[in-house]
Amino acid sequence: MMMMRFCCPSRDTSDRFSDRCFNWFPCLSDPARRTTLRLQLTLVMVHFVFIGFIFIFDSEFIKKLKRQPWYTLVYLLLFVATLVQYFITCGSSPGYVLDAMKDFARADASLRASEISVDHLGETISGDNGTNWTKLVMGMYRHGTSVRSCTCSCCNVVQPPRAAHCHDCDKCVLQFDHHCVWLGTCIGQGNHCQFWWYLFEETALCIWTGIWYMEFLQDYIREAWLIDVIIIIMLVVLSISLMFLLLLLIFHSYLIVTNQTTHELVRRRRIAYMRSIPERVYPFSKGVCRNLYRFCCARSSIYRMEALPSAEEVAQMSIPYSCFDVLSCRCC
Repeated sequence: MMMMRFCCPSRDTSDRFSDRCFNWFPCLSDPARRTTLRLQLTLVMVHFVFIGFIFIFDSEFIKKLKRQPWYTLVYLLLFVATLVQYFITCGSSPGYVLDAMKDFARADASLRASEISVDHLGETISGDNGTNWTKLVMGMYRHGTSVRSCTCSCCNVVQPPRAAHCHDCDKCVLQFDHHCVWLGTCIGQGNHCQFWWYLFEETALCIWTGIWYMEFLQDYIREAWLIDVIIIIMLVVLSISLMFLLLLLIFHSYLIVTNQTTHELVRRRRIAYMRSIPERVYPFSKGVCRNLYRFCCARSSIYRMEALPSAEEVAQMSIPYSCFDVLSCRCC
C-alpha cells in the first residue's frame, strides 16, 4: 500500500505532463508520428556525432582550418545542405490522389460551385466532380477496363495509372514509389526528385566524412588506442552506410532513367494493367533524355498523370534498338 501511495503521484505527474505536451504539440498524440519524430531526431543526432567527433578530438583541426579554409567551409556547407534537403524532403508532399482530385475540381471552371464531402473512408469528390474525375482517369486506361478494378478499397477513390495506396499514410499516392520510415513520408511524384538529391548529398557527405576519418586515423594511429578503436568502429558504420546509400542512389537513378518506380518494379506482376506488358518494356519511358528532363525540369505540377500506352505503342517499344536507333537518338 505504501508503495502504491508513492508510485501514484509520480504516475499522475507523468500523465499530466504528457497531456500538457500533447496540448502544446498535437502531433505527439499520434504514436506513429512520435515514432517518426524519434527516427528523424536519431538520424540528425548521428550526423552531429560523426562530424563533432573529428572537430573535438582532432587537435590539429584549427591549424588545418587556417591552412585549408575553403576545404572545411565546403564540407560544412555540404553538411548543412544535406540536413536542409533532408527536412525539405520530410516536409514535402508526395502528391496525394485526393489532393489531385481537389486540384482538378478547382481547375474546372464549370464545377467551382461543387462541394467536397468527407466520409468515414476519407475525402471524396461528390456530385459531378466525381463523375468527371472518373471519366478523366478511366480515359488513361485501355478500353474495357472496369472502374471497380481501378478503385481503391481503402480510400474509395478511382486511382490513376501508377497510383497506389500507402498503408502507412493511409492515402493513395500518385506515382507511388515507397514509404520511407526515416523521412516519415511517402516517396511519390511530388517529392521523388527531392529524395534523389537527398540521397546524392548524403552519399557525398558520407564519402567525405570517411576520408576525414581515415586521415585522422593515419595521423593519430599510435597515440591513443581507445580513440583508434572508436574511429575504426565509426569507419565500419560509415562504410556500411555508404554501401547502402550508393546502392540506393544507383537503383533510383536507374528508375529515373527508365521512368519506373520501386512499386512498379517489385510488384509488376500484381499490377493488373502491367500484366499484359512484356517484362523488358518500360511502358511510361519516353527515352533517357526526356525521362531526365521530365524528372528534373518539367515539373509544372505534382499532380501530373500519365496515360497507359496503347497496344500499338507497346508493340513498338518491344522492338529491340538497332545501331541506327542509337545513332539517331531514338532510345534517348
